This record gives sequence, structure tokens and C-alpha cells, in this order.
Amino acid sequence: MNQSMINSAVTMGQIQKKLDSTGHNLANANTHGYKRRDTSFSDLLIQQVNNQSQERFETGRTTPNGIRVGSGAAVAQTALRFEQGSIQETGRDLDVGLTQPGYFFEISPTEEGERRFTRDGAFYLSPNGEGENFLVNSEGEYVLSADGNPILLPANYESFNITESGNIQVTNEDGVEENVGQLQLVNITKPQLLQHNGENNFVFPDLEELELEVADVLEEAAGTDVFRQSSLEMSNVDMSKEMTNMLEAQRFYQFNSQAISITDQMMGLVTNLR
Repeated sequence: MNQSMINSAVTMGQIQKKLDSTGHNLANANTHGYKRRDTSFSDLLIQQVNNQSQERFETGRTTPNGIRVGSGAAVAQTALRFEQGSIQETGRDLDVGLTQPGYFFEISPTEEGERRFTRDGAFYLSPNGEGENFLVNSEGEYVLSADGNPILLPANYESFNITESGNIQVTNEDGVEENVGQLQLVNITKPQLLQHNGENNFVFPDLEELELEVADVLEEAAGTDVFRQSSLEMSNVDMSKEMTNMLEAQRFYQFNSQAISITDQMMGLVTNLR
């Protein structure tokens, strides 16, 4: 009976992680470029208990002899899913959606120098005090160009255009068109290695520890025709699926809670019999 209570308690703790992941997906259902996480489970250690069998009672048996006593379930993996989200027209010139999966914008690196990537193309302008504006994300971090530098735009311009290949073209007040930069673009070839860095940004772990080079996990892809101006990629969260996952997880949690309660009642009955 104690083993049953331990199994249920262990499983409840793991189901809570599933609920946390599902809740995080639901909370970001309207976050631009957000990629959902799926949680999968596996059995913990299983003990095989074999009793001395009697052949006369085994006639017609189709299952293995003995019984298997499990130790509950555990989260095996919480995997990022990088399926393409729907593209929504916004009419805002500084919004840029990526129309193909696997591609990422690059923003300014972390303090430790780690390269950071995002699918969120909602950009803004930040004055630099010298008559120009940096192109930044919602957190004020620089959006990088193909040469790895922040992108600068003139303070006053008549029109602003981003081509399908990511070229940024500005028409000045005198009607002169100027190419001010090329949006950096990378194709992540091993997306499951990416780790969240907060604010919908991703970084790679220490590649040296994994015995990998940068070329093993990404390709420089600036100039690829995957940009769509005045649009944003929505999250790939399926609300109906996530709600179903949450209800299933809550039901499993309830079943295990009831198992603990019933086992406790049975142990109480046994104690009173003594």
C-alpha cells in the first residue's frame, strides 16, 4: 500500500509539470512568434515479481508470468515545436513576419556574448541622439543586420520598405531611395538544442560541451525570400488542443489523488483491525 501511495505522489508531481507547460502555452497563445512546448512521459523503474507458477493453472494464459510493479511516471521530454504559425496582416511597416519554419531573426547578443535568435518580428525605432534611429525589438535590443551590426535608419523619411529578401529601403524627404541594411537571417538546423532566454528569445547551450560547431547547428541565410512586411507570425498554439491537454492532465492528477486517498483509507481499516 505504501508503494501505491509513493507511485501516485511521484506521478502527481510530474503531472504538475505537464500542467505548468500547458498553462505556459495558453498564456502565450497571442504572443507573436511563440513556439509551443509538448510534454511526454515515460515509466519509471518497473520491478518484475515472479511467483512459483503451477502449470495446471496456466492453461490458456496469454500474458507473461508474474506481475510488474511500477514506480510511477516521469516527464521524459519537454520538446519545442517549431511548426509555422499563421501569418497575420497588421498594416504596420515595422512588423515583419517569417513565412517559413526554421528561420530566425538575430538580435544583440547576451552579456556573455551568446548569439540570440527570435521569430518575433514586431520591431520599433529607438533614437540614437544623432539624428538616426536604431531598429530594435519590444525590449529595446538591437536587431542585427547581415554584417552583425545594429541597423540604423534616418530620423526623417517618406517611406520605409522591407523586401521579401530582407533588404531595408528608405525613401528620404527629397525622394532619394537608400538601402540602409539587410536583415540578418539564420536557418536553425538543430532547433531542439535551442534554449529559452526569456522574452521569446532563444540561445544555444555551450556547443563545445556538445562537441559541436556553429556550422553544425545553423546556416547563415541572409537574403532568403522569407520576409513579409506589415505582417506578423502568430503563435503555433492550438487553443482547443491545449485545453484538451489541460483537462486530461487534471483528470490524471485527480485519479492519482484519489488513489492516495483510497490507499490511506485501506491502511486505516487494516490498522483498526489490529
